[in-house]
Amino acid sequence: MWAGVALWDSTTVPENLVFPHLRAQSFFTQAELDRAANYDVVVHLLAVWADVVLVGVLVLYARRGARLVRESAAGRIGTGFLLGMLGFALVWIAQLPFGLAELWWARDHHLSNVGYVEYAIGSWLALGGQFLFICLAILIVMGLAGVTRRLWWIAAAPVFVALSGVLTFVSPYLLPNLRPLDVSALAADAARYARVEGVHGVSVQVEDVHQLTTQPNAEATGLGPTKRVILWDTLLDSRFSRREVDAVLAHELGHLAHHHLWKRLGWSALFAFPFALLVALATRRRGGMYEPTAVPVALLVFVAVHLALLPAQNAISRHMEAEADWSSLQATRDPAATRALFVELARVSRADPRPYTFDKLFSADHPAILDRIGMVEAWQTWQARSGGR
Repeated sequence: MWAGVALWDSTTVPENLVFPHLRAQSFFTQAELDRAANYDVVVHLLAVWADVVLVGVLVLYARRGARLVRESAAGRIGTGFLLGMLGFALVWIAQLPFGLAELWWARDHHLSNVGYVEYAIGSWLALGGQFLFICLAILIVMGLAGVTRRLWWIAAAPVFVALSGVLTFVSPYLLPNLRPLDVSALAADAARYARVEGVHGVSVQVEDVHQLTTQPNAEATGLGPTKRVILWDTLLDSRFSRREVDAVLAHELGHLAHHHLWKRLGWSALFAFPFALLVALATRRRGGMYEPTAVPVALLVFVAVHLALLPAQNAISRHMEAEADWSSLQATRDPAATRALFVELARVSRADPRPYTFDKLFSADHPAILDRIGMVEAWQTWQARSGGR
């Protein structure tokens, strides 16, 4: 509890902010609101049904997958690899129809340029990467279980947190189609905001994604010497003004300035021990993670706990995004451009500015657009009250 409070605590955003009550109709036409609501409801229904089918498939696999051990001569850990691979293949088969349906919906709204065959092949190839990860996880867990039996989870939790840190460190090198930011004016702006926010040694790069999607995005990634800001090239295709892109740059630099990537690792460490303990308890009837027959049960628990923790994970993410929004406003001191950015982001991404509570809990890792606009208004009020300090 102490660690959670320490990770959540923020001295950046004032506690006495006054958020106004905003009406979406003040920023969007009724046609835009209806279009966004219609798009979002289908996306969220597909996501819910995909999760229901996923859990159902894994329940069946957990009950019947152990029978496959009788046909395996691959040894204890090798059989665990086999069961893990089959489990992920079943997950891919169960999720593919929903992924194709969501792709059709996105293409119908001109948000994606990916072909159906290309998507299916790409998702199958991505399964290979997921299989490598699950094999590494099974190797670590079953290896530790071979030494410590029931206490493997105590040693496994910090190992997975360390691996998560390594992945975050090298993540900038795993992104494809990166190039330097070649717009000199934006590069100068980025350098200025980096100085204002106290972030040094951060490069800004552009990821070419226009052949895949029309949606704009950006991210802060990396740790220490690898930290950088990545802008999608769809942000630079003239739909957004320079001042609006500046707000995005300052927002991503705000993530780095407030050590949000390190804090995410902290949250991972906080959840890792109870998460691993739940897997250990759930697999005891199968002999614990020492036995390969426990792997299907572990996959089910992994997915079920992940889904159960989504509201908490999204709340943590929204908290950090709000902090980065405030940091951007403090750096750019341009509320008009920031407000225009949020409105345009909602329009081009078909994002509903007033999502339902269920959507906020299970799918919203950013504050709602109206909440973000409300922060702009609250910042202006706060500035006026504090005399511009």
